[in-house]
Amino acid sequence: MKFIDTHAHLYDEAFDQEEDLAIARASEAGVTRIIFPDIDSLTRDRMFAFADRHDGTIFPCLGLHPTSVNADWEKELALLEGYLSRKIYAIGEIGMDCYWSKEFVKEQQEALRIQLEMADRLDLPVIIHSRESTELIINVLKDCRHLNLRGVFHAYSGSKETFSEISRLGDWYIGIGGVLTYKKASIAETVKEIPLDRILLETDSPYLTPIPFRGKRNESSYIPHIASRLAELTGKDVEEIASVTTDNAEKLFRI
Repeated sequence: MKFIDTHAHLYDEAFDQEEDLAIARASEAGVTRIIFPDIDSLTRDRMFAFADRHDGTIFPCLGLHPTSVNADWEKELALLEGYLSRKIYAIGEIGMDCYWSKEFVKEQQEALRIQLEMADRLDLPVIIHSRESTELIINVLKDCRHLNLRGVFHAYSGSKETFSEISRLGDWYIGIGGVLTYKKASIAETVKEIPLDRILLETDSPYLTPIPFRGKRNESSYIPHIASRLAELTGKDVEEIASVTTDNAEKLFRI
């Protein structure tokens, strides 16, 4: 079986001096390709350097994470233009986050809008980060319904009804990760009602580690544990989970 981790931050300092080992472990687990979402200018060069070392395995993206939107957000956003000569596979990780702070909500909305327009102009998918901000993001999507939007809602935690609503505003997938394995996780019920051809597998490493490794650093090699739980919940074979979610990722990111 072959898997794709559609959301991992293996360039994070949590993997300092162990990045290449994490890639090797992922490969041994059948995770042959990994999507790297961007955060901001502090880690961007490290991300691209890592991707260059593992061309064909790592697929880098470009974007300004909502928690990095602050008083200097316009300067940060302008820096993205200097990387457009690089091969990138999505605009992301972008979106809104009202969990950590609501100080720059309007700026987050504007940064999201600008980056959605960039994705449309470049004909790229987007990776959406949404935390305690679903309605705000939906409002931006409604304002941008004239754009050719497609992408994934990363770490999806919403309902079937919310998925139906966003599906009317673009071609959307949902990213499912380690939270699926947690006791009483609401997403465990939601995935039973969403077609498999709309689901992507992800780790969000080094965060959101699945059981049985919860409490430790997450990494891409744990994708099979998420796939197994998804198979259990949906009554499908894990081979089908691997095949369909891999096909979904190939189609969305054109890899």
